[in-house]
Amino acid sequence: MHGSRNVTRLLLRGAAVAGLCLGGALAPPLAHAGDVAAGSDVFKAECAECHSVREGRNKKGPSLFAVVGRAAGTLPGYDYSDALRAARWTWTPEKLHGYLSQPARKANPGTRMKYDGLAAPRDLDDLVAYLRTLHP
Repeated sequence: MHGSRNVTRLLLRGAAVAGLCLGGALAPPLAHAGDVAAGSDVFKAECAECHSVREGRNKKGPSLFAVVGRAAGTLPGYDYSDALRAARWTWTPEKLHGYLSQPARKANPGTRMKYDGLAAPRDLDDLVAYLRTLHP
């Protein structure tokens, strides 16, 4: 009787350890763990022609200062497309990943943004990590 309890405890512990190991193996990799300095370089190469990171300085596109956490289409002083104003989403890191990983016209049909998307996942992680630093 006493021995069967020990066996049961051992089996439960083994199952718990196996579950933890399996869970770790199946867990998605850390998302958005990009390199901020590399993201600054990606920004310069991919975004700086149309966007500024300075607060209040819009170019062809709106300033990306404090873009993470901002509701889409709401930066005062910028004339957004109807499509983006109607999007009703917030620029979370996940939303930025999804939006920037594909052509803008696919991500937001009707947008005026002309961008084909960033194909390299590492560059995307780096860029979003950089954008997350742009806050007051």
